[in-house]
Amino acid sequence: MQIGNRIRIMRQRCGLTQEELADRCELTKGYISQLESDTSSPSIATLSDILEALGTTPAEFFKEEQEEKVVFTEADYFEKESDTGTITWLVPNAQKNEMEPIIARIPPHTSTTVDMPHEGEEFGYVMSGSVIVHIGNKSYRCKEKGTFYIVSNKPHYIENKYDKPAKVIWVASPPTF
Repeated sequence: MQIGNRIRIMRQRCGLTQEELADRCELTKGYISQLESDTSSPSIATLSDILEALGTTPAEFFKEEQEEKVVFTEADYFEKESDTGTITWLVPNAQKNEMEPIIARIPPHTSTTVDMPHEGEEFGYVMSGSVIVHIGNKSYRCKEKGTFYIVSNKPHYIENKYDKPAKVIWVASPPTF
């Protein structure tokens, strides 16, 4: 780990010059410059003073941040089959995120299980086939390349009462699948 580079990044995020950081820690601007270029190493006491001036702790400073995964492939997907179709989770561990995208494959003449009222909203895009979107006591037909949007405060589910399988990208926020 390059301590100096991390100090420089944190100093810049705080909007401080090297001189301002040095003044707050009773150090010289030249010493801060040497630390940031990794030509000098601080004592534990000096590093603690610098981190305090930067508004952080040693634990936070040395915490290794894992790079967030942004792109997912089929190798990352998780699939579950049942009598009512197949669900493919497109983002692993999406339950920790704000939304959860899936692909629902609904065989002819079947429906998803009824989702009871809950907090959140849901969006769907019918990739192929047609479905009936049931919300409370109302029903709406959504054809191929159509979309639907649900406020999840009523019982809801999707039905495929047709002879052709349906494939739907379905996104819930917050995650519920």
